[in-house]
Amino acid sequence: MSLSKMKKEDLELLSNKDITNLILEENKKPLNTAELFKKIIKLLELPDSVFESKIGDYYTALSTDKRFILLDDGTWDLRSRHTSDKVVKVTDEEDEEEEETDADSEQLDQEEDIEEDDYDDTDEEYDEDTNEELKDLVVIDEDELELEQ
Repeated sequence: MSLSKMKKEDLELLSNKDITNLILEENKKPLNTAELFKKIIKLLELPDSVFESKIGDYYTALSTDKRFILLDDGTWDLRSRHTSDKVVKVTDEEDEEEEETDADSEQLDQEEDIEEDDYDDTDEEYDEDTNEELKDLVVIDEDELELEQ
């Protein structure tokens, strides 16, 4: 059924996203957020003040709905009209970034290993001094600490 032939009462029962879906199906061409929302306001005979107060919420609703896709030129279209080539390309780019990240982390691990090897931890005098200083230490419970105070 055509949007222009629908009664206002029937349109009011639909969500803005559903109306957007019908608009895009009828127009056969992508539209920007403002154009789409103005058409909805006109169809529902809402005051112009609604445009400025609700345009952000409308954009968010379109962004989260999987039926719509935001194109490079800033217009919205039905996702069903677009092939998944673009999605695959984005996924491939993400995989390449992950591979680079993995290579970077391996290099960092190797650098850390080298730094650890450079540090000589076999200093006998250091170990003896530390042990001697710690031998007189005693662990005190919180309860015992309160009793002493």
